[in-house]
Amino acid sequence: MELRKAKGLSQDELAKNLGIPRSSLAQIELGNRFMDVLELHKLSFLLEFSLDEFLAKDFALLKKEDIKETKKGKEKHEERISVPEMKISKFKNVLLYILEKCAGKPNVGETVLYKLLYFSDFNYYELYEEHLSGARYRKLPFGPVPRRFESIVNGMIEKGELKKIKTEYYGKIQTRYLPLIKADLKQLNAGEKEVIDKVLDQLSDWSASAVSTYSHNDIPWKASKEGEEIDYELAFYRETPYSVRNYGNEMEEP
Repeated sequence: MELRKAKGLSQDELAKNLGIPRSSLAQIELGNRFMDVLELHKLSFLLEFSLDEFLAKDFALLKKEDIKETKKGKEKHEERISVPEMKISKFKNVLLYILEKCAGKPNVGETVLYKLLYFSDFNYYELYEEHLSGARYRKLPFGPVPRRFESIVNGMIEKGELKKIKTEYYGKIQTRYLPLIKADLKQLNAGEKEVIDKVLDQLSDWSASAVSTYSHNDIPWKASKEGEEIDYELAFYRETPYSVRNYGNEMEEP
């Protein structure tokens, strides 16, 4: 995966050049599927590495050290768009848009809100290979949590854009946020709103426990280590019911 990304290739592009489905390439990169000799030969040509050295080392994928050397050999390396950069204004408007739609629902406390933000961001990335808010998420015991959430929200509270309240819900203290201003819809295009709306339609009525359990079976969360940042690229390894992208045009496995 790292070498593919270093070459600026998407899974779709590399899979088509290899003549295999994207899902098969995803399984190869996860270490769940072996490649035959012809596929390896074609892969070495496309990614420009020595097949002899590859076979001699008996690696399923090139070492990270080899990848780093490949990168060093380039005077300039254009990073793939998967590197997220927080767009604070966009994040605020996504948050306000979500809260406008469902802040009144008794189940939508902080835990559910985290998951609605996560699935909005990762679903959008899987569909368009571009970031929605650019928020980075960490893998924590109750599911993915957006970094910088507290600092951004506290700033919004100070500006009178949000209100934070504590309520009791099923015997537990719940943290909730109420929007005091409307989202600037000019900051959200039709595709972004559509992705968010679908997430809300699917998950905004779920309990904190149910939506947390659901997030734990999403490949990006499962494939990440506890406490570490979740890589957006992992969204391309999703399968039903999590995948939101239509890969129906891919060629079938021979």
